[in-house]
Amino acid sequence: MTTNRLAYAAALGAAALTAAYAAPVISSLGPFRNRFMPRLAGQGHPSHIALTFDDGPDPLSTPFFLRALAKRRVHATFFLLGSAAHRTPALVREIAAAGHEIAIHGWLHRPLLLRGPRATYEDLARARDTVADITGRPPTLFRPPYGVMSTAAHLSAARLSLTPVLWTAWGEDWTAKATPESVHRTVTADLRGGGTVLLHDSDCTSAPGAWRSALGALPRILDFCEERDLSVGPLREHRR
Repeated sequence: MTTNRLAYAAALGAAALTAAYAAPVISSLGPFRNRFMPRLAGQGHPSHIALTFDDGPDPLSTPFFLRALAKRRVHATFFLLGSAAHRTPALVREIAAAGHEIAIHGWLHRPLLLRGPRATYEDLARARDTVADITGRPPTLFRPPYGVMSTAAHLSAARLSLTPVLWTAWGEDWTAKATPESVHRTVTADLRGGGTVLLHDSDCTSAPGAWRSALGALPRILDFCEERDLSVGPLREHRR
């Protein structure tokens, strides 16, 4: 085989490996995920809505969500960043003591698709172990930053006994233009029984102050579910 052919074969092989590594990114397409990957999308019992929050804990904003949820006697699942949890262990314990489910969002909010297998595993393991040390209980659920999975993320999650869960409806509450009205409208447009809602209790990767749009929309979203006889709770209560 000539040098050119060897180089061509090597390039094809590299391209095939890259494609295989990135193939799970297709699950980031909401309509495709909701239809063909219901477990990953977080679809559960048709009479239940799972309420989830990403990017915390944040001492400037998360307590407002805890108070709002306590007022409505609703529990949720908080996907915590390991680095943020490490900085605010007392707040993590407060979330757990209030009866909410603790899950992980990785150590840092960086795309896993840009990380190799070893770095991906170390990121998830560090976050899992940090949360476990703080709460005394290892988390079992994982959501990747930006909702983008890779082959390494799936394999690492399996090794760490973590189940990846994305969402079926989100509020687009991270933009500077978001308002309580726009978040409520966006969430409820796609919300059906058995769905999983994604909101953010932190501005970690959002426009400054954007968390207020999610907080303002929260009572309206809960009212929407109540009017339709849909119970709301964490993902641990969501299974079919």
